[in-house]
Amino acid sequence: MYIPKNFEINDKDIIYDFIERYSFATLFSQHNGEPYATHLPLILNKDESALYGHFARPNEQWKDVENQQVLVVFQGPHCYISPSWYETTNAVPTWNYVAIHLYGTMEIIEDDKVIFDSLNDLVNKYESPDSPYNLNEVEPRYIEGMSKGIVAFKIKISKIEAKAKLSQNHPLERQELIIKHLERTSNQDNIQVASLMRRNPKK
Repeated sequence: MYIPKNFEINDKDIIYDFIERYSFATLFSQHNGEPYATHLPLILNKDESALYGHFARPNEQWKDVENQQVLVVFQGPHCYISPSWYETTNAVPTWNYVAIHLYGTMEIIEDDKVIFDSLNDLVNKYESPDSPYNLNEVEPRYIEGMSKGIVAFKIKISKIEAKAKLSQNHPLERQELIIKHLERTSNQDNIQVASLMRRNPKK
């Protein structure tokens, strides 16, 4: 990924926090000699520096992905930035966004306990704290049957590229003008980008 110095994120805690917050990712690999992508939620295991997830078994990406170096893209909030918001019209439009690219080797998981634990982690992450749903309380035979319809995997992370393009290459006064315009809208991406800009100003 092309990352100008102003936009590079090097803090692993910030990167991991972003991955956990925007965990619905795009997984790219080579399948039948062509680029192939699947959109799916992933769970980050910080201690192992690994991602866990699963394919639907009919999705044949899993059949030739093992031991490949794959690319996982996490896309955060993004929005259009209008030059009409600046103090001058001698400018051009741009786009602000945050993106994380992870590279790693794919391993297919066959251990039933590891598969269940990864599914349970996924459910616990997304179910609300007061939800009555608990995977441990589902009939084991039902879980066993449903598990036959998926292919679980682990991606051992080998490289991370992280980019936050948040107008850091503009003067602070202009950044403030952009933030104020973004905060006036009801669009959630705009509001989230404004919040990120307030936390990451650069001169």
